[in-house]
Amino acid sequence: MKKLSLLLIMLVAALIMQAQIATNIYWVKFTDKANSPYSIDNPSEYLSQRALERRARLGIEIDEYDIPVNPQYLQAVADCGAQLLNPSKWLNGVSVYTSSQAVVDAINALEFVEVVRNCPSFPEAQRDKEIWLENEMKPSATNTRGFRGYYGGAETQVKQINADKLHELGYDGTGVYVAILDGGFVGTDIHTTFDNMRAEGRLLGVRDFVFGSSSVYSQSTHGTSCLSTMAAYDPNNMVGTAYKASYYLIHTEDGDGENIVEEYNWVSGAEYADSLGVDVCSTSLGYIDFDMPQWDHPFEHFDGHTAPMTIGAEIAASRGIICTNSAGNEGGGTCTLGIPADAEHIITVGAVDANGNRADFSSVGPTYDGRIKPDVMAMGEGTYVASGYPGGWYGDYYNGNGTSFSNPVLAGAVACLRQACPNASVQEICDAVRAAGNNVNNPNNYDGYGIPDFLVALQSLGVQEVVMNENEIVSVYPNPSKGNVKVQLKEGVDKSNMTVCDNIGRIIVNTMSVNELEATLNNLESGVYTVNVVSDNGSQTLKVVITK
Repeated sequence: MKKLSLLLIMLVAALIMQAQIATNIYWVKFTDKANSPYSIDNPSEYLSQRALERRARLGIEIDEYDIPVNPQYLQAVADCGAQLLNPSKWLNGVSVYTSSQAVVDAINALEFVEVVRNCPSFPEAQRDKEIWLENEMKPSATNTRGFRGYYGGAETQVKQINADKLHELGYDGTGVYVAILDGGFVGTDIHTTFDNMRAEGRLLGVRDFVFGSSSVYSQSTHGTSCLSTMAAYDPNNMVGTAYKASYYLIHTEDGDGENIVEEYNWVSGAEYADSLGVDVCSTSLGYIDFDMPQWDHPFEHFDGHTAPMTIGAEIAASRGIICTNSAGNEGGGTCTLGIPADAEHIITVGAVDANGNRADFSSVGPTYDGRIKPDVMAMGEGTYVASGYPGGWYGDYYNGNGTSFSNPVLAGAVACLRQACPNASVQEICDAVRAAGNNVNNPNNYDGYGIPDFLVALQSLGVQEVVMNENEIVSVYPNPSKGNVKVQLKEGVDKSNMTVCDNIGRIIVNTMSVNELEATLNNLESGVYTVNVVSDNGSQTLKVVITK
C-alpha cells in the first residue's frame, strides 16, 4: 500500500511538472557566442565523426552555427533560478521553465541576453490541432484488405513515385540515416512491421525534447504511422519506401498544447540529428496559430527566413541534411501552409490520392516572397500506414489521410536517392526531385512540380566522368547509365583483367579489353552490376547501375 501511495504521489508530481513545463516556458536568446570554450578548429568536440564526414564529402565548412551555446551563458541563466530545457546553437538560445517573474527579470538583466519570449499555453489552438491530427489518424473508406503483392497495402503509394524502381536497382536506404521529428511513437517498439528494423539494429536511438524523458513511445501514434511509410518491412502486408534505412526517433511536438516553443524544440532536435550525421530529416508537423495569439504566424512570416523552425530548417539544409516537410492540411486559398513548409531549401510535400489527383485538404502556396509551394506531391489520401495500436480497433494497418503521410512516403524515396548519390549536394537532390515531377512544365501553388518519378531523378543525378584518386584504377561513367557507358583506366595501368557480374554474382564477361567491357555494359538490361578490375597496379570493385 505504501508503495502504491508513493507511486501515486510520483505520478501526480510528474503530471504537475508536465503542466508547468507546458505553461511556464520562456525562450532566452543570447547576443553572441563570445569567449566560448568551443572552436571551429576542433569540431570533434561537438560533432560526430559521421557528421564531419558528411560535411567533408559535400564540401561544407564548419562555421559559427556549429559552435554550441556558450556554457557560461547557460550557467548564468540557471543561476538566476530557471530550469534549463533545450539549448539551440543554431538560434543561439535556450528554452527554460520558471513560474517566477523575478527570475525572468533577472535573466533579462544579463548583459548577454538579447530577448526573453514568454510561451504559455491556452486550450483553443490545441483543440484545433487535436481535430487536425484526429482527422489524419482516422481510417478512410479505402479498402485496407486489398493487398497487392510484395508491398501489400502500400503498393500504390510506393509505385506512384517509382520508389520500387530504386529498390530493384539495389537502393533501399541501406547505410542512410533518417531522423523523424514528430509528436510521439506509441507502438513503434512492439509493432511487427518494425521487427526487421529492430533486429538489424537500424533503430539507432531515440530522444525526447518535450519532457526530457528516456522514451518516445508515449503521447501519440502519429510518428509511428509516419515512420511506417518508410521503415515498414512486412512483405505482402506492408513494405515502406526506405525499408533498409537506419532511423532516429525524435520527439519535439507537445500533444498537450500548441506552443511556439515546439518550434524551438524542433530546431534542437534537428541540431541533435545533425550532430549524429543524419542524412535526411522527415517532419510531418506544421505551425500557424498558437495558444498565445501574439505568436501566431501571419502571411508575412512565410518568407523562408522568419519563423524559428523555418530558420532551423534552412540551417539544417546548409549542413548537408535533406529536409522534407508536410505542406499542411488547410486546403486551398492563399498560403495555407504550416511553418516550416515555406523554407526554400527543403522539399515541401503536398498530398494526392491513388489516382494522382490533389487531395482537397492539401495546403497550398505561394510563400510571402512569391515562391511556389508545395514543391512536389505524394500519396496522402488513403495512404496505407501502420497503427500504433496493433491488434486494436483499426487493426495492424489502416488507410489514413494527410500530408503527414505523403511527406514520409516521399522522404523514404529521398533516402534511397541519397544512398545512390552520396556526393550530390542538398540543392542538387532537391532540384532533381522537383525536375522529375509530372507537372514540371507548369508548376503551380496547388500541385507544385507534381508527382516525382524517382527513377528519372536518379538518372538526372547520374555521375559523369570523375577524376580518379590515387587509389583508383578505373572509372565507369555515367553511373547510373541509360546504356552509354564509358570505361577509363588510369594512365599507366595495363594488363588489366576486367569482370562483370550480375546482382547474384554470376559472371557475365571476363575480358582484358576496355572496348569489350564497354560493349558488354551497354548491352545489359536494367539492373545493378559489379565491375571488378585486377591489374599489376592493384584492384578495384565498383557498382554500376543500368537504367533503360
